[in-house]
Amino acid sequence: MTIAIIGTGNMGSGIARLLVSKGIDVAIGHRDPAKAAALAGEIGPRAQGGGSEAAASLADIVILAVNYGTAEAALKGAGDLTGKIVVDISNPITPDYKALVVGHTTSAAEEIQKLVPGARVVKAFNTIFAQLMPSEAREGRDVQVFVAGDDEAAKKAVSDLASSAGFAPVDAGPLSNARYLEPVGEINIHFGFFLGWGTSAAPAWLKAA
Repeated sequence: MTIAIIGTGNMGSGIARLLVSKGIDVAIGHRDPAKAAALAGEIGPRAQGGGSEAAASLADIVILAVNYGTAEAALKGAGDLTGKIVVDISNPITPDYKALVVGHTTSAAEEIQKLVPGARVVKAFNTIFAQLMPSEAREGRDVQVFVAGDDEAAKKAVSDLASSAGFAPVDAGPLSNARYLEPVGEINIHFGFFLGWGTSAAPAWLKAA
């Protein structure tokens, strides 16, 4: 199995390193193929890097690890995504990280689905800081990943991937529930950056009884 990751920022590189550490091959894509190739070279032989379209062509699951504001351009650069699972990990936040620019009646994930109607979009990983990607950062703790989507097979595939990476996947319902998951991601940003919790903060949903 090869997972494509579009983006080389903190989240993209963190996910790539984590998956490779679990024995999963990754294809890293970027609008600047040299950046993707450089990251792949750092990670090792189970990673390859180049253009976004080339990376996406190698995988059934494409993780869109870019800021929401650049998602449309990144998706165009990834080529034909028909039939593929596209994982949106973004939170549509303002430049100061303190508010959302999309919400209430739609979500970043739903807007991304409109951009790639032939793909199966799944919302996941938007409540996890990049600093929690290494397994050792989560040792002894179950860190939940909320997974929302309209295609049950796609949700299961993403949930299985999250489990393989050492997270505890939680079925969060249809893709429209991203309207609620993205505010959870935003409040986690407030806990992490503005309320003193740091980047080890992560939300968890518990059954009290």
